[in-house]
Amino acid sequence: MATFNLKAQGIAQVQNGNPFTLVYANAITKNEKGMVNIHSVTYKLNGIDISANVYTPAGFDVNKKYPAIIIAHPNGGVKEQVAGLYAQRLAELGYITIAADAAYQGASGGTPRNVDIPQNRVDDIHGMADFISQFEGVDTAKIGLLGICGGGGYSLKAAQSDKRFEAIATLSMFNSGEVRRNGFLKSQTATIQERLDQASKARAQEANGGEVLYVGGGTPSLTKEQIASLPFDLYREGYIYYNKTHAHPNSGGGYTMSSLLDLMTWDATDEIELLDQPLLMIAGSKADTYYMTDKAYEKAINAKAKELFLIDGATHIQTYWKPEYVNQAIDKLGEFYTNNL
Repeated sequence: MATFNLKAQGIAQVQNGNPFTLVYANAITKNEKGMVNIHSVTYKLNGIDISANVYTPAGFDVNKKYPAIIIAHPNGGVKEQVAGLYAQRLAELGYITIAADAAYQGASGGTPRNVDIPQNRVDDIHGMADFISQFEGVDTAKIGLLGICGGGGYSLKAAQSDKRFEAIATLSMFNSGEVRRNGFLKSQTATIQERLDQASKARAQEANGGEVLYVGGGTPSLTKEQIASLPFDLYREGYIYYNKTHAHPNSGGGYTMSSLLDLMTWDATDEIELLDQPLLMIAGSKADTYYMTDKAYEKAINAKAKELFLIDGATHIQTYWKPEYVNQAIDKLGEFYTNNL
């Protein structure tokens, strides 16, 4: 269960000239009366300090009630990147929004660092609902959920049981379990048992006090030619986004190898028939991750008023930052939440 500290926390570090360390375009640089404001907060979830940003709409009045949207960030991402961008843009439409770093990741607590166990990520989403439900001005009968990339898969799972979420949306959904098990586009099906064996040995090593082993992370500096040679758009554009154009010191693509014991036996679409809320799934028409959205959408047979919205010409990563694609996604999300909250 979560315990709360509603007192805003100061942010010491300035990242790329932004006092809130936000790295997306047109990010808030100061809180001004009558404008969208950002509030840095911390709260406890299962004994771990969670670091989050809450965005309040322009002209926010604590005596009024506002619908709220919870945003779950991508794998390896942090709240200051795409999750913050969508949180700010939705706040501009009149919603109270929250983007939090996952436990063990970003500015949140928890050791060893970058544990990536699915149930933890799902519980992070439940914890954001716990917190925002007690935030001043929130209408608890009107809480929506937006999951981005890996956060999209975890949001589908969280919404299966957590009916506080009245409307569910995903952007460029990524099914972490399927990809960690089979590889991206089923590129690693031949090594499933080998990788499970490695994960088992990594856990045994941790249990005996040995070194924590990681998959990925510590990304080397690549030349333009090396980036261009990466096998998928997701990897090529993701490298540029996370390491160059939208880099943040708290963001990293690595995760503990022992996490694979849970990741490889998990799937975002298992029991998805329990999801009965309105569902909107957004993806780029050129996204090489689209197959995951398509599968989940097809299996969500009990979702109410479900809709699949393709952004023409967009790849997975371009939905994170490219203005014309972000604008289309925000317009669709605004329509969806207005109709269902």
